[in-house]
Amino acid sequence: MDKTEMILPNIKVKPGAISEHVIVVGDPERAKVIGDQLDNAEEIAYSREYRTINGWYKGKKITVTSHGVGSPGAAVCFEELIKAGAKKIIRVGTAGSYTDELPPGSLIIADSAVRAEGLTKQMVPDGVPAVADFNMLLKLEEQAKKTNFKYGLGTIVTLDAFYAGPVQFPHMLYKESGALGAEMELAALYVIARLRGVSAVGIFALDGYAFSDMNDYNPHKDSVKEAVQAEIDIALETMLTL
Repeated sequence: MDKTEMILPNIKVKPGAISEHVIVVGDPERAKVIGDQLDNAEEIAYSREYRTINGWYKGKKITVTSHGVGSPGAAVCFEELIKAGAKKIIRVGTAGSYTDELPPGSLIIADSAVRAEGLTKQMVPDGVPAVADFNMLLKLEEQAKKTNFKYGLGTIVTLDAFYAGPVQFPHMLYKESGALGAEMELAALYVIARLRGVSAVGIFALDGYAFSDMNDYNPHKDSVKEAVQAEIDIALETMLTL
């Protein structure tokens, strides 16, 4: 089949129809929020959790795509975005903090991710690290320093379970090992990016504490909304430098 006629099976995008510079988010509504900040924004596909919008930010073409919750579905999105032409990917997400030093409303820039999910274990050996592209990491932090938001730079844990069951996830063990927080997709992005020869980095607005019983979890606070907007702005400004 001619690639110009091909439509990727899950994200429903044609190869070459997106920018090389892509922001990925979990929530389709957040994809629209970012799209609304772009000039001449156009939604080019919306299939399942995968919503893709093209637009221009200060003269640079940017694509925004949502990938849903959890590594397996997100990995499908990342793989197909790369097939469509993505070269530089920034994940703009939310995470739970492991420390009072980074309360809800602050940010984590993840230089690495613990592979505590199941997806990457089926792709690469256990010893393979999940790490950010160093150049993108430096540029992202450079933009973060220009804001007034508190942020931490370090490791984040990628896991599969959002709500706890009788088998408790060892959050405190990871905290004591130096991790800053937890989320659900970044390790997949970092591993896939390295496998496919593209660059990726992730930034996260903290919307709660990962080790809580979730009874007091409220991601809709104004401080969290402000942090989400800050990470969006940081990601967009970083794209201008790439």
